[in-house]
Amino acid sequence: MGKIGFDNEKYLAEQTRYILERVNNCNKLYLEFGGKLMNDLHAKRVLPGYDENVKMRLLQKLKDQAELIICVYAGDIERNKLRGDYGITYGTEVFRLIDNLTSHHLAVNSVVVTRYEGQPAAKQFMTQLERRGVRTYAHHSTQGYPTDVDLIVSDEGYGSNPYIETTRPIVVVTAPGPGSGKLATCLSQLYHEYKRGVKASYSKFETFPVWNVPLKHPLNIAYEAATADLRDMNRLDSFHYEAYGKIAVNYNRDLEVFPVIRRILERITGADSIYKSPTDMGVNRIAFGIVDDQVVQEASRQEIIRRYYKTACDYKKGFADVETLERVTLLLNELDLHPSERAIVQPALDRSHKLAAAGLKDEFCQVVSIQLEDGRIISGRHSEARVMSAVSACLLNALKALAGVDDQIHMLAPYILEPIHRLKTEILHDRSRELNAEETLNALCVCAAGNEQAKRALDQISGLRGCQAHSTCMLDTTEEQLLRRLGIDVTCEPEYANSNLYDE
Repeated sequence: MGKIGFDNEKYLAEQTRYILERVNNCNKLYLEFGGKLMNDLHAKRVLPGYDENVKMRLLQKLKDQAELIICVYAGDIERNKLRGDYGITYGTEVFRLIDNLTSHHLAVNSVVVTRYEGQPAAKQFMTQLERRGVRTYAHHSTQGYPTDVDLIVSDEGYGSNPYIETTRPIVVVTAPGPGSGKLATCLSQLYHEYKRGVKASYSKFETFPVWNVPLKHPLNIAYEAATADLRDMNRLDSFHYEAYGKIAVNYNRDLEVFPVIRRILERITGADSIYKSPTDMGVNRIAFGIVDDQVVQEASRQEIIRRYYKTACDYKKGFADVETLERVTLLLNELDLHPSERAIVQPALDRSHKLAAAGLKDEFCQVVSIQLEDGRIISGRHSEARVMSAVSACLLNALKALAGVDDQIHMLAPYILEPIHRLKTEILHDRSRELNAEETLNALCVCAAGNEQAKRALDQISGLRGCQAHSTCMLDTTEEQLLRRLGIDVTCEPEYANSNLYDE
């Protein structure tokens, strides 16, 4: 069991109390929920002990007082933007969000498609939702934003958006990712509420950066590495220091837009803003759950290295620009970190180099290594017989090690493997006969029905959760996603497995 740096119960108690304090000062609170509502794997990695679904637990504590609006940008629907950690589109993520929220007995009010300009895919998306009984609204780009406050706060600005009927004192506005229009939706709703005589307010829930830890704390630098593609940069909140003489951390976009938001809020409410700084608008109490700062710092350093590898691979594939790669590299250097400080990296590289020195072709030198919870490092390689992939071999070897099964024992019976190989090559006409990781685990499940050692190995699969892995070349997307579903944090060298452009 790894060291724990975060206490979920302590955090939940403090966070719930603080949100309820904000609600007590108004008739209705629009709470912009930034970051991932579920499966917040970044927070889980940098805050060891953090429950990746703790925000859902928070909402369940507030469920009798809260309802949710989900925003998604029409342009993201149109271009099928992907959620990077799960490889699903933002549209699919909205469906997943609704299902998960309703399964936790949380009230989903509606979905808002923002900056809608008649995009065909966005229109089809709304039709799908409506025919499944989900209320759907379309908001257009706000006229005059961000300079013409008179136009913004008028019937031609926020007033041109349809009003979303809400009934509970807390309205959580969330989204599948950044840039989805949460803030504009909140402010539009505030405009309509005040026209109806309802005293409403706005607050922002954002996990990172953490406002009350130092600017250069590895936890905050890890956030910069995670959002390098958005050009987010942490800054000291000058508004907060001017108002209170206290240091607080925020990020460039919030600092830049704060004067505009404050003017808009003052125009909507007809009174001076209660917020003197962007930090004032926030309600996040994440730092109060940190119980071991040294553990958090080390986890954050490891996350920065992991982000470096991910960005380097994205750059190699053409998914990231050179500025993003340079930005993450600078953050790595800022903390005097080196990729080899990720413990699992060097064993994978050493094993690959040994295979190359033995005269194997490059394509058979691909190695995947995994570090088990007890510190043991297990490797698997791309077999010359093309029976299974390097990921498959590594997973099988790791499961055998956890189950205490001799490494020389073959758990996958030939009479199970051969029909799968024939299916792939002779029927589906796949150029590769080797089993990928998911196919290998399925074969192990079949073998476990009649093989006690295979069953023992399969029973250990939950022991892989939280393990670290590294590959000496970039993995196929399906295998990378499978490792993540198993709870394994994997990084890859930014190298292709072979020279093929289609079948990698």
